[in-house]
Amino acid sequence: MAHRSLADTVAEPLPAAQRTNLCMGTKIVACPRCGTPVEWTAAARWRPFCSERCKTRDLGAWAAEEYRIGGQMTDEQDDSLPPETQPE
Repeated sequence: MAHRSLADTVAEPLPAAQRTNLCMGTKIVACPRCGTPVEWTAAARWRPFCSERCKTRDLGAWAAEEYRIGGQMTDEQDDSLPPETQPE
């Protein structure tokens, strides 16, 4: 399976008009998995995700190493790895 960067999988950001409900001052964010609008409140149990399903699918993608954080490993990072996991 090809690796995707995190930026490739995040839904498009909501327009500014949808990010804040001006009447209530409630911030609206897009679910990082599917893009569904989610109110950023204590009542939104799975925030920033819209549901437990999206949260679990996102965790599964990390566990399957579908996401990668960009950048090069440095020598400092290599020294912190146990000898059996050192790159050749």
